[in-house]
Amino acid sequence: MQAASSKLITSGHLLRLGEEAKDILRESGGGSEDVDLDLQRSVHAVLRELSAQAPALPSNQGMWRWSLHKKVERDPGKSPALVRILLRELEKAESEDTRHVIIPLLHTLMYVLTKATGITEELHQRTYAFCTRLLTLPAPYCTIALDCAIRLKTETAVPGTLYQRLVIAEQNLTSELYPFRERVFLFVDPELVSPSVCSALLLEIEAAQGQQTPEACMRHVVSHALQAALGEACEAGVLQRKLQTSSRRALERYFHAVVAAVEQMASEPSPSREGHLEKLEEIYCSLLGPAEAARGRCGGDRPQARLPSIPLPSPHITFHLWTDEEQLWEELVLFLRLRSQLRLSADLEALDLQGFLPDRELARASVLSTDSGIERDLPWGADEPPTPGSPEVERAGLQRKGGIKKRVWPPDILMLGSWDGPPGLHQRIGRPSGDRELLPGVSRLHTARVLVLGDDRMLGRLARAYHSLRKRETQKFCLTPRLSLQLYYIPVLAPEKPTASRHSELGELAAFLGRADPWYESVVNTLCPAIRKLAEMPLSLDTSQTVDPFILDAITYYVRMGTQPIYFQIYAVKIFFSDLSQDPAEDIFLTELKVKIQDSKFPRDSLSPRRRGVAEGPGAELSICYQKALLSNRTREVTVSLRAAGLVLKALPASDTEVSGPTHCPPTAAPDIDHTCLNISVTEVVKTSNLAGRSFSTVTNTFRTANIQIQSQDQRLLTLLLDKDSCRMYRDVARFEVAPCPEPCSGAQKSKALGLSSHQEEMERTKAKAKPLLMPINTFSGIVQ
Repeated sequence: MQAASSKLITSGHLLRLGEEAKDILRESGGGSEDVDLDLQRSVHAVLRELSAQAPALPSNQGMWRWSLHKKVERDPGKSPALVRILLRELEKAESEDTRHVIIPLLHTLMYVLTKATGITEELHQRTYAFCTRLLTLPAPYCTIALDCAIRLKTETAVPGTLYQRLVIAEQNLTSELYPFRERVFLFVDPELVSPSVCSALLLEIEAAQGQQTPEACMRHVVSHALQAALGEACEAGVLQRKLQTSSRRALERYFHAVVAAVEQMASEPSPSREGHLEKLEEIYCSLLGPAEAARGRCGGDRPQARLPSIPLPSPHITFHLWTDEEQLWEELVLFLRLRSQLRLSADLEALDLQGFLPDRELARASVLSTDSGIERDLPWGADEPPTPGSPEVERAGLQRKGGIKKRVWPPDILMLGSWDGPPGLHQRIGRPSGDRELLPGVSRLHTARVLVLGDDRMLGRLARAYHSLRKRETQKFCLTPRLSLQLYYIPVLAPEKPTASRHSELGELAAFLGRADPWYESVVNTLCPAIRKLAEMPLSLDTSQTVDPFILDAITYYVRMGTQPIYFQIYAVKIFFSDLSQDPAEDIFLTELKVKIQDSKFPRDSLSPRRRGVAEGPGAELSICYQKALLSNRTREVTVSLRAAGLVLKALPASDTEVSGPTHCPPTAAPDIDHTCLNISVTEVVKTSNLAGRSFSTVTNTFRTANIQIQSQDQRLLTLLLDKDSCRMYRDVARFEVAPCPEPCSGAQKSKALGLSSHQEEMERTKAKAKPLLMPINTFSGIVQ
């Protein structure tokens, strides 16, 4: 029944396509009508899925894009036809001003161009011209178009550059000319995600990556570069058989020769397509021999065989079970340190990479030392002392032991908040135009793509780890100069029960991302049912068979094409307990803080006794003090007292009309803390008296503010629940304060580096306005207005 309905929908669309289909067939030569119509139907199925009027069936959501890419992957000869179809749909969307499909189509087109080999120069230039026309549109269209235009300009002159750079970086292949490295860190919390889901994901990743050896990846790079440059003159089948039989040493030689030819030409100010072709022809002749290479160029009227597929290997993914907030820092340091020891040992000293061991409260304790620093003053330990009169004893007279070296950092480096735009950890690297150096002589060669699976509780734990990492950076400053950190999120929620609304509550941030970015809704938010279905399937331990994993392919597409972040404000909360001997606690939250009223009461000796005249009833008497934003851009402090049964502080916009609110900022603009607001919902208890007696009812009041202080005025205590996580619950709370979490900064270090006095230091601290700490989550387009 489902197949029949899909056929009816397809036939209805074919009646409307008419002249478009004929034009496409004329452009492609008219010899493959069935192939072109099949690709066109798939493209229109993707566009229908983006339409709110006709959503796809839940079982098919997200499958059309994947099946479209699989068609051209299995038959690379279809790539030029698909590029023409996508270009026509983009030009049609531009003329009809249907902007909601431009970014999905452009991402699909760029993904095809990265993997394909038979794309003509005319199609590249046509795509480049379209991207330049998009530069007149507002963000995010102009931002994505500029990024695509930069890559297309290089790909047009030097075909195969995008594929080669992507494989080298993702597979960590050794190359002096392109030293960029990437890794995907997949974090899953076993407390929030079922063991069956964890096992299924791990087995799928291992099954796919078990087939991706370094030798296979080098063969793919060589074969793709030669086919992309030589086109029909390349004997693809003979070339792949030759590479299969080559030794590891010969394969590495061809690989480095191809990489050198591509990168040297791409680095020139005006790269020449003809010059690039000549260099690769020489490599092609040396690989196959002059006779076989000449036969390919003079093939004449031989029937063209079907091009062999050159897969684009999935990125190197490491699977991690989430343990604590320090794990993120440790994994990033390990990733950076392994590569640094191989290539970048010269600047280890400059970046203080020796301080990678875990700190205690990020500070070094002051210890009284009686060591003079001279070796002869040290007591001979358990080791056997040298003999008297030996050269070692004579040299020990004036030899000093290794001490602590004082490093003087540039003032503009010490203050993280002084950088323009978003935090430096999130600047992209690996672009042909290069990335600016935060420290002289230190390049940002590493990209860590951190992907978390779970619900809003997992994002709250990620926010704590991110805050801890940013706090460490103000002390060590070892990751930022050379590491680009990209954060990704895939919602994995428990199956929804008909009688429970917990499912929607735990997926609020994913729903917000889907409203902000329709392509994220179509590609990422549809993965949750597929992941649950994968976990229910019987496990197969045979990794020798070729797999076609839908979930891994969707994850790969997301981490490669999802480059536009949406920034979320992190909020700090300071908690004061009823027990005055207990120190106040400090924590952060990302999505929600819920306040419940406890049945327990203050102890008798508390400083907040029950006020006289307060009627007993449900809830607690609360004093709420907050800053009210006015149209004059000023703030007014408001204090109210009321009886409430509970409160909810939400950091996400409450409706679609607030999507462009304070939870994001453009990548080039520094966010302003004054425009950051919390949505407060107070369940107020209203007492009514009548002839029947006294009764209580509740009414919900809502308002918005950035800073708020709440204190219990009677004997009832409060319970705080952060980010809906039962592991982050605070009981017996008498008062708490919430404000936007500021960006950690090393103001003390900057003052010491500048040599400021205490008075000047206080003035500098007063003048400096704290920037809010924002956590970015990558999507395909950012927020589409």
